[in-house]
Amino acid sequence: MFSVASFLALLALPVTGSPVEVRNSPITLPMTSRLAFSNVSDLLRHDEALIAALTQYNAHGRRDSVPLTNFDWGYSVSVGIGNPTRIYNLIVDSASAITWVGANTQYVSSTGTNIGVPVRGTYQFGSFQGTLFEDSMSFGTDQLSINRIRFGVASTSQGFAFDGVLGIGPRGLTRGILNSPEATLPTVADYLVRQRTIREPIVGVFFQPNGVGAPLIGHGEISFGGANHQRYTSNIQYTAITDIPPSSQYWGINQGITYGNRHIHILDYTAGIVNCGSTFLYIASDAFERYQAATGGTMNANGLLQISLNQYLALHTLYFRIGLYTYRFIRNAQIWPRSLNYKIDGGDGDDDIFLVVKRLSLPTGSGLDFINGYVFLQRYYAVFDGSMWPRVGFARTPYTVVESN
Repeated sequence: MFSVASFLALLALPVTGSPVEVRNSPITLPMTSRLAFSNVSDLLRHDEALIAALTQYNAHGRRDSVPLTNFDWGYSVSVGIGNPTRIYNLIVDSASAITWVGANTQYVSSTGTNIGVPVRGTYQFGSFQGTLFEDSMSFGTDQLSINRIRFGVASTSQGFAFDGVLGIGPRGLTRGILNSPEATLPTVADYLVRQRTIREPIVGVFFQPNGVGAPLIGHGEISFGGANHQRYTSNIQYTAITDIPPSSQYWGINQGITYGNRHIHILDYTAGIVNCGSTFLYIASDAFERYQAATGGTMNANGLLQISLNQYLALHTLYFRIGLYTYRFIRNAQIWPRSLNYKIDGGDGDDDIFLVVKRLSLPTGSGLDFINGYVFLQRYYAVFDGSMWPRVGFARTPYTVVESN
């Protein structure tokens, strides 16, 4: 076990090169989507493993392992590391903060330095163990590169179809992965701030809904240093990170949900997280029962609520109260893309309608009472602000009320 003091010098962020002008605009990168799951049951198992990982902590505050087989689904970015530059496809994960490589493509570089510190990480889709290295990193553009960054290199890993992970969660999530209970590792955004590439450790994410300009799944985009104003159509409204654990350790917020213009109560104003590693919209078990009663949905063999066409036509908007603002989640946003019904056992065709609101196993008050996953982020631009006063922001996009599903 390493002492905290031994890490203070070890993890000091290097600043190299001559002074440069800090960018006022964010740097935006495309995210590549992969949709290689055989049916929706794979997605549900993936999300269930995530939920278990989020709520299970050992005595050191680390997530215990939740084994899962290789899972080829998510959004990834291409990252170049070392000399000669080798490209790694890293899955973007907002529920972790360390960046690491080596799950599939081996790390080889003449400029890398082995720091000699063990690192490890556990995820909903697998785990890794390895060693901390320091090297250069680039993100497909001359505007976004880091001269010296410390990252993990896996010696062993399981459950990964990607080459590793680009963690965009709060820096505190790295606490414990270095075999020290208090030491943390800077995130990619932290390094970009320290070398004056961006002003603040802010990350914006954009996900285009399924079926809009793409046959299966929409385009994704990640921005460092701020939000990409070309992707949203309203002001970004911010809310502070919740103080209720375990949600407070993530991009956790407080939120309440009502149904329809009569504002039928669904979810108390309570704590949960925003996570681009989850597919569905999850709500506490008692809230789910109220939602099921309001919609009249019946449970499909895959674990999704199914409704008829007439029930869909009668389906009302969900209203999310987050901070001082309310966000609409229209009826079309609440359903699984009908073009992907072939991924659902029992989905006989495009006329079958399945809801994307899912049940959490715990009732309201657990500290993780909802997860706003991809289906929510496909309708609202999200900003994860890791500066001195951490917060999460949302803004409307051209797809907030689009009828795409």
